[in-house]
Amino acid sequence: MKSLDSKLARMRSGHYQPSDFIIADAKDAEMATGLMAPGPARDAHGNTLEAQIAPRAAYFAAIRQMVQSGLVDIMLMSAAMGEALVAENVFAHSPVTPAVRYNDTTDIWSPRGGAYLHEPSVPHRTARLDQVRRFVDLGLYSVTFSNRVAEDIRTLEAYAAFRVEAQAAGVRHFLEVFNPAFSIGVAPTQIGFYIADCITRCLAGMVSAEAPLFLKIAYNGRAAMEQLSSYDPGRIIVGILGGAKGTTRDTFELLARAEAAGARVALFGRKINYAEDPLALVTLMRHVVAHEISPQDAVHAYHDTLHKKGLRPLRMLDDDQLLSDPVLRAEAA
Repeated sequence: MKSLDSKLARMRSGHYQPSDFIIADAKDAEMATGLMAPGPARDAHGNTLEAQIAPRAAYFAAIRQMVQSGLVDIMLMSAAMGEALVAENVFAHSPVTPAVRYNDTTDIWSPRGGAYLHEPSVPHRTARLDQVRRFVDLGLYSVTFSNRVAEDIRTLEAYAAFRVEAQAAGVRHFLEVFNPAFSIGVAPTQIGFYIADCITRCLAGMVSAEAPLFLKIAYNGRAAMEQLSSYDPGRIIVGILGGAKGTTRDTFELLARAEAAGARVALFGRKINYAEDPLALVTLMRHVVAHEISPQDAVHAYHDTLHKKGLRPLRMLDDDQLLSDPVLRAEAA
């Protein structure tokens, strides 16, 4: 049994322990940023070269290394990458579950010079379930609510059609719900509650056979997270997305606060991929979520590791201890 399945089973039975917290490495950015997906290149010593883009081969290597470490429970990839790495038997003897991005709505399209993020999200799927089913049975489906009737009906009808196809293909999914990229007429202090209500309303119309395994949402503050995660914990398992790279303190603080508010999954992309030492970062993420080390001490430990390995940090320690995420900063004020 993959670690994901055993952990989900314990959560649903009401026996969650911090060691059951699920971590996913999101390496699906090809479907959003194209050539920029692998992130910055690194020199021969592993130091980040921010002005250069890493080659696709480096993205593959990073996935292999993370899977071999067994530190994460899910590796999320594009369909093309997933097919290639499953064919290599990278996941054959690993506790890590391979997954792919099933849909690529227009609000994740982020090519250099593009303007898609300034328009409401339009449902779109490039990946075909009949094809990806040959090598994976899990994937991500994403939606964004706009507070506009016609657009949200279009989004929800596309999701309903997807669920029919997913059941027929015998594949599972988890649901990502983004914060809107621009104002939708909901006050910033209410956006977390708006999204939580939209999710709960949507899931209430589903039977268990078609429901997502868990959610992936932005952390919009403790109150909204607690309300959603405590509403129906045996059925609605809440996970958080990572968002921007931010500081190392952001990464650890986000984990600690979300877990304390009831989140049971973290799916981080840039926070892991852009780290100076991804394996060291995820190792400390595990310690933070297990309540073995504070976020502040984890930042110190991470910088100690970089120093011992001769890796140049992107930020000096004092700067890396700061909170740059607006929600985290507001809660700390």
